[in-house]
Amino acid sequence: MPSEMEERLLGSEAKENGDLKWRVWRESKKLWRIALPAMLARVTQYGMFVITQGFIGHIGEVDLAAYALIQIIAIRFANGILLGMSSATETLCGQAFGAKQYHMLGIYLQRSWIINIGTGIILLPVFVFAGPIFKLLGEQTEIANKSGYISLWFIPILFFFVFCLTIQKYLQAQLKNIIVGWLSAVAFLLHVLLSWIFVSKLDLGIPGAMGSMIISSWFIVFGEFVYLFGGWCPNTWTGFSTSAFVDLLPVLKLSISSGVMLCLELWYTAILVLLAGYMKNATVEISAFSICLNIIAWQFMLCFGFLAASSVRVSNELGRGDAKAAKFSIKVAISTTTCIGIFFMIICLVLKRQIAYLFTSDEEIAEAVTSLSLLLSLTVLLNGFQAVLSGVAVGAGRQGVVAYINIACYYLIGVPVGVVLAYVVDYKIKGIWIGMLLGTVMQVLVLAYVTWKTNWDEQVNKASERLNKWLLTPSKEPTGTSTQERLN
Repeated sequence: MPSEMEERLLGSEAKENGDLKWRVWRESKKLWRIALPAMLARVTQYGMFVITQGFIGHIGEVDLAAYALIQIIAIRFANGILLGMSSATETLCGQAFGAKQYHMLGIYLQRSWIINIGTGIILLPVFVFAGPIFKLLGEQTEIANKSGYISLWFIPILFFFVFCLTIQKYLQAQLKNIIVGWLSAVAFLLHVLLSWIFVSKLDLGIPGAMGSMIISSWFIVFGEFVYLFGGWCPNTWTGFSTSAFVDLLPVLKLSISSGVMLCLELWYTAILVLLAGYMKNATVEISAFSICLNIIAWQFMLCFGFLAASSVRVSNELGRGDAKAAKFSIKVAISTTTCIGIFFMIICLVLKRQIAYLFTSDEEIAEAVTSLSLLLSLTVLLNGFQAVLSGVAVGAGRQGVVAYINIACYYLIGVPVGVVLAYVVDYKIKGIWIGMLLGTVMQVLVLAYVTWKTNWDEQVNKASERLNKWLLTPSKEPTGTSTQERLN
């Protein structure tokens, strides 16, 4: 028979285990509450570009090639910069919400609008002069001219990014991004319907396809404005304020470091694809490589949800001043993405040939995709770790540190190793991918080490210092008297 002391110890252990299960369950619900809408928004918004590409592909080959070139600028370049700079909003709004400085979220949102509108205006000449730029880069005159025409239709999409991304980060920080997910899903269905009417039925060509995309994209922004201005965020949005023009410089610095961090990640794959294009007689391998990158892109959109979720959870807890809760959230997020990563890794290994036939009926290309399945499965597994650790860095406001890590791991290790293996050792596409994988592995290991060695109590203090330094009490706001009344 166990002694009284042993019974107490067993009871205490059972209680602790039960408490741990409850804490994991509660934290998992919080993570998925943010991650699922973020995944839905990301997949459907990206899907709108894919749908447009499909309809334009039926107009003509030159139109499709021109659209593909502009899409690279729109998504990889402009969207990457604006998405990265919007992560500053994610950091500041998340920490302010955790610290219960609710009125500051609306001010941070307005500051991000000012900065991102300025960034959009700076990027505008790229779209206006896309045709001459592509000619200068050696593209065929016909394709370059058509690209210049299509790029003008992308200007409204550029400013759609400005508002959609920032409002999404603002809502995400206060666990209200489900509205963005639903708006994006409805916009996707609207886009399919309008594209079919404008292109297939009315035969409007490029104007029809791009017009449908503009209408559907701005449907999301108008829906977000209605939600924002209609009173669904009473504590965090109290109207426009001249306070938005205060402390713009430090927010700009954080935005720039955020933009650099994300762009270095997005451009990494694009540079490797560009390197693959210089290979001789490698059409099959490059086709297989692009198929694998498409699979990775779709899977990473799911991981992007956990990047957003880990960022919000860490920033909320740091703002709240709870270092232990921030660390626990990181552990739950990494455990969850590990399970998801292993699941997709097994699928890639078991269904390697079947996956290839989803994209091609060419036996030679399918065989090439199959030969890359191991590298594909490892990349899929690493995506989850990369997303969560990057999200943790964003939540803590450490984008500048990640930017340096990305430069070292991607561009000083990954790209050079990929070039040597592909062109010197003659591993071709596998060589480029091994270099890409090595850069990602190094990034994950360094980020994991930095996260492990981080003094989270110190991060709580830094978050508190930042928020208190930029805090404007409602009485100091030119339009803030009603804010105080609402918060009381």
